[in-house]
Amino acid sequence: MNQMSMTQEPGGNRRNVLLGAGAAMAATVLSTAPAGAAGTQARNRERQESKESQPQGRFWPNGARLVISVSMQFEAGAQSERNNGAPFPPLAEDVPDLPARTWFDYGVREGIPRMLDLWDRHGVKVTSHMTGQAVERNPALAREIVSRGHEAAAHGQTWTPHWTMTAEQERASYAANIAAVEKATGTRPVGFNAFWLRGTPNTLGVLQQLGFTYHIDDLSSDEPMTTEVNGKPFAIVPYTLRNNDIARYGAEGPLTASAFGQELRDEFDQLYAEAGMRRRMMSISTHDRIGGTPARVKVMGDFLAYANKRPGVAFVRKDQIAQWALSMPNVPRKAY
Repeated sequence: MNQMSMTQEPGGNRRNVLLGAGAAMAATVLSTAPAGAAGTQARNRERQESKESQPQGRFWPNGARLVISVSMQFEAGAQSERNNGAPFPPLAEDVPDLPARTWFDYGVREGIPRMLDLWDRHGVKVTSHMTGQAVERNPALAREIVSRGHEAAAHGQTWTPHWTMTAEQERASYAANIAAVEKATGTRPVGFNAFWLRGTPNTLGVLQQLGFTYHIDDLSSDEPMTTEVNGKPFAIVPYTLRNNDIARYGAEGPLTASAFGQELRDEFDQLYAEAGMRRRMMSISTHDRIGGTPARVKVMGDFLAYANKRPGVAFVRKDQIAQWALSMPNVPRKAY
């Protein structure tokens, strides 16, 4: 280095030394004591990574971290002629609602067959709550649902609101529902879903006497529970209105399929994170004429692929979840 270059910037070397020392000191401080937003983000990231790294299967059998329970309601053909949720203006009582009948018929002609193919593509087994009259009118479809590995559960014999029934009427409705499912599928249902979740004070006792082991008419938890009925344990596999096509889409909107798909992913992400620290279950519900439309099936398929990419995710039928609830330790107990 020549004399000129050394004397052009008097004190230049001193400034460089001081700047270098300051930078080194700052790096040391930052590396040892995160502060402000950066420190908060680092701590949050560490907590999240700690949750994500929890061993699989701490709270569920078979190494599962998060269990997802999917319902496929089979109701088309059992609907009432009036006040049935179809997307049409009301008619006079003496006029048949012909387009509403075709709207429901879509569920058995297109909706359920399309969803059955969807479940097969993603290796998902679901629970189908079947209304008895719908099964009687379409027994081959009920039989196919079961032959493809899905659970046939009960949903009452007709769309008569269960909350209007006496205990004797409830028993007759549920017994007829059992008989219809058994005749068509060769299986006896052990799970039950009341019309719009509304049973009576007699419902659980009637169900237990008829051999049911669980019901789903409860929205109070993101994990299974048990209750005591006539001195015996009875399982609760909670249902959902949040992740439910009939509650979110109504008949034909206004929620879009893509918006529903995003909500499913957001709910999944949150429950998956929580599942590192406690037992978590995600519930999803589809209905034959609503969830079985092309756009909604596409979005559901996108969600299933998204969820299946994460380790420890298990799609499980409700009858299996009920068996686990009755045998696992530390399952919450609930009194109605």
